Amino acid sequence: YYLQVFWDQNSKESVLNSPGDLYSDVIEVNIDRSSNFKISLSKIIPPIQIIDHELVKEVTFLSDTLTKWWGEPTYLKAAVLLPSEYYNNPGKSFPIRYDIAGFSGSYTRVNSYMESESFSKWWTSGEAPQIVNVYLDGDGPFGDCYQIDSEYGPYGYSLVNELIPYIEGKYRGSHSPETRFVSGCSTGGWASLALQLFYPDFFNGVFSYSPDPVDFNNLLLVNIYKDKNFYINEYGNFQPASRNLYGEVGIIIKDFIEQERLISPTGHYNNSRSQIGVYNQLFSPRNSDGQPIPLFDQETGKIDSLVADYWKKYDLLLYTKENWTTLGPKLQRKIYIWMGDMDNFYLNTAMRKYDEFLKSTENPKSDAEIVFEPMKGHCAIATQKVRIEKVAERLNDIKGIKKK
Repeated sequence: YYLQVFWDQNSKESVLNSPGDLYSDVIEVNIDRSSNFKISLSKIIPPIQIIDHELVKEVTFLSDTLTKWWGEPTYLKAAVLLPSEYYNNPGKSFPIRYDIAGFSGSYTRVNSYMESESFSKWWTSGEAPQIVNVYLDGDGPFGDCYQIDSEYGPYGYSLVNELIPYIEGKYRGSHSPETRFVSGCSTGGWASLALQLFYPDFFNGVFSYSPDPVDFNNLLLVNIYKDKNFYINEYGNFQPASRNLYGEVGIIIKDFIEQERLISPTGHYNNSRSQIGVYNQLFSPRNSDGQPIPLFDQETGKIDSLVADYWKKYDLLLYTKENWTTLGPKLQRKIYIWMGDMDNFYLNTAMRKYDEFLKSTENPKSDAEIVFEPMKGHCAIATQKVRIEKVAERLNDIKGIKKK
């Protein structure tokens, strides 16, 4: 066997492999009744560092709102990528795009973009759109915060009322909703769409790629409102959690939850800081000790219908339907969604229902653009260049409408 030991000692960061965590080399071991071997935790994950580049800035912001919520100083972090002409136009304000990462993504992802020769060359050449890009951080005490107000904390309020005004004041955003956009893929796809829906006057467009389930009738392939069990479907078979482009199952939900339990410090998926555990932290009501009440029993998979009903406030399809009369007019020309029709996590099933509803709307008739691309998987086209260029197209549309 090959063995490596990882020691998760950084309790401030929600994700594994955080600065200060220890780990060993990988060693080869032969295991029998008399096996005896030693492991040395000789390596340490270094502190996070943002790339040293004149167009990249690091933001560390003390949030009064979150500090009050958590009862201790709580900071929001972000990375700002400035456009190539930023310093040549000292009096100019710029459009701004807020980008949300996939699950538990760090703002330090800006490093990989600017270390990419093709992206960096394009970005600094003057050919790239002159847009300020802000890379938000997903970190929270129990996993990804999803950038929204939830049982987890007022992260949406803090973002909209504290962090964004600070960033736009410091890096010459226009302070205008007309030139403020939000984008993301996977977790970021869901969170960006949620922000556009919850703050329809604050953002002028969302560019969402492969978003997490937008309809909890289709959470993966589980209908949490009607199904009795999260692990077993109506035919008595295990529910899958992932697949490849040809439909072959990668992992079943029950095994996925076993993985979450394995990395949880309490042995319960609630505290795994992984995907389903974070959903519980975000969407579930709290019990007497402050822990979220699980959507389903981790041993049997039995769904708690009362908890499922509580999750409805975060069901984006339900929210859109119930608020369409007032929400619809504010969303015109603001929604772009891309989805691979062989999404690796079955997310296209929920998006199909969302698309059906938007196509059925009246007063107003939705003009949302939802693209389903055949034989494409999760986030298959969602590169930074694609996201930025989509925002640029939207800006050109705005200019064209003004001229008319």
